[in-house]
Amino acid sequence: MKKTEGGVIPSPEERLTALPEMVLERAVEALLSIQNSDGHWAGELEGDTILSSEYILCHYFLGWEERDRDELTKCLNFMRRQQEDEGGYALYPGGPADVSASVKAYFALKLFGDDPDAPHMAKLRRKIQRLGGLLACNTFTKIQLALFGQVDWKECPAVPPELILFPRWFPFNIYEMSSWSRTIVIPLSLIWATKPLCPVPEGKDIQELRVSLEDAPEYRTLEVEGTSRTWQLVFQSIDKAAKLAESLTGRLRRRPLRALAIRKALDWMSARFENSDGLGAILPPIINSLIAFKALAFSEDDPRFQMARRALKGLRVPGQLDDEIRIQPCHSPVWDTAIAVNALALAGGEDVKSSLEAAVRWLLDREVRSPGDWAERVRDVEPAGWYFEYKNEYYPDVDDTIMVMMALERVDAPEARPAIERAMRWVRAMQSKDGGWAAFDRDNNRWILANVPFADHNAMLDPPTADITARTLEMMGLFGIRKDDPQAAHAIQFLKDTQEPEGSWYGRWGVNYIYGTWQVLRGLAEIGEDMSQPYIVRAADWLESVQNEDGGFGETIASYEDRSLMGRGPSTPSQTAWAMMGLIAAGRARGTSLRRAVEYLVTSQRADGTWEEELWTGTGFPKVFYLRYYLYSLYFPIMALAMWRDALRGATLVQQQARTAAEQEA
Repeated sequence: MKKTEGGVIPSPEERLTALPEMVLERAVEALLSIQNSDGHWAGELEGDTILSSEYILCHYFLGWEERDRDELTKCLNFMRRQQEDEGGYALYPGGPADVSASVKAYFALKLFGDDPDAPHMAKLRRKIQRLGGLLACNTFTKIQLALFGQVDWKECPAVPPELILFPRWFPFNIYEMSSWSRTIVIPLSLIWATKPLCPVPEGKDIQELRVSLEDAPEYRTLEVEGTSRTWQLVFQSIDKAAKLAESLTGRLRRRPLRALAIRKALDWMSARFENSDGLGAILPPIINSLIAFKALAFSEDDPRFQMARRALKGLRVPGQLDDEIRIQPCHSPVWDTAIAVNALALAGGEDVKSSLEAAVRWLLDREVRSPGDWAERVRDVEPAGWYFEYKNEYYPDVDDTIMVMMALERVDAPEARPAIERAMRWVRAMQSKDGGWAAFDRDNNRWILANVPFADHNAMLDPPTADITARTLEMMGLFGIRKDDPQAAHAIQFLKDTQEPEGSWYGRWGVNYIYGTWQVLRGLAEIGEDMSQPYIVRAADWLESVQNEDGGFGETIASYEDRSLMGRGPSTPSQTAWAMMGLIAAGRARGTSLRRAVEYLVTSQRADGTWEEELWTGTGFPKVFYLRYYLYSLYFPIMALAMWRDALRGATLVQQQARTAAEQEA
């Protein structure tokens, strides 16, 4: 900006950013308006209808169906409205019908009174039969159906509780599984050992869904990453042997290790109930815990039973209509708060100062200070880090930890320094041998376990990923660590090795290649990598090549199944923001692509400062479970607009300094 006799003339950059700055200010106001009084943010986290189905079936198994009928009726109302036009239930809106989701919905609806001959039920039944029916369901669904006598236990893979007795040196011990699989499988093994039965009333069974797979034209098997046909056959033989042994020892009533295994499993679960919102603080293990307790004849007054029940009930949220209730998979307050703080700190301004101070205090109160499952493999480091939910002390994760660290650094809170230093040591210790970082564990990549029969949820392991590795580099760069740091150099090589042929990177925790590519470009820029290198230019070119005509960016969840859809889909605010941040990191802030993306955000903002985003852009387990984060469409655009504004200002400052230097030399 310069002064003339006629007044102040805005610079070209100021004119360019004037309207986006107003949009940014409105968005900041919207984000501040939903901060909780104690300083944190927590947006709703929406998943598929399997959550509601399992919630309803759990209540029926526990005998709570009459006591909580009003609540369950609202859950059923929500479920009915999620049925796809083709008849089935999908894993995300507009996606293909999923047989397990559809079977669970059909069973829950029929069990609670829906007429099987009603149009919506008949349509659903036909779709399920075409998909393969009961036999096509995944392991977890089959075991849940076995609880009600709808599937024979012999049709379910063996999940013996003796798994917990395997020592750490044994290749198939429980700590070789991902943390979420661990929390699901341990209570599930108690269910398998006891094989409880909750009979359903006459006429409420679902045997009409039992069809031959050969007669199911739409049947398909899930392609689980890391599987080998040879090892699958080996584990199938082991599974048959385990079932035979179970049958023989049951008849002889001689299971010398069973009582010990059950006791060890209960002790393991009880330890993880401490300082948590239920086992793993996520819905599936919470439900499995309650069913296991019931099967083992626990009193409902038992503190563990009571805690699991409170955790289950805490996942309810009102639906969009008054007669609906939705079930969340978990809560996301630490994640939401950390990203919100990063966004507001980047946006700047005096109005955000007090809000940021309150958020910092809230985050510091949730630092992990005791060892969890991660310490089974990583022993020589002080406990530190942050988890995703309100309480989940045993399961801090790298992604939340580095996001919190960046938030604390950007706020410049001196009281946070000891926690940051502890977290830095912990994150460094969590690097895997291949140079990457995973979410919850180090070197959790024993791919042979993907062949276990009950591993058909495509998430048996927690291997290093490009997105978390790159975000770790971003964090390290923010703290002044450069690319010549040995761990950073190893991570950069990991990213080079995992780049896709098209130039993009896979997004494990967000949809999908846009998410992965944004994060890698951001991490490489912050750690000091030369952004003119061909592999980086190729990534930025790929991002620009998938921009939509409306200026935004979008990618469908279907890209996890179909690579031809990589980077393709209707524009969304969150994915547009991710692409913007990736291109800014690549040095293209002043390019046409960025201006068009900014225009998309400017023109699509609503009057209240938010953006509408109905499409889901979060990933739980690729091909199996997806998420809609309700705050993604707000704090990520704030981050992107703030970074773009600062990038333009920085470029202008550099130009001014160059001109001044040239004039002085002249």
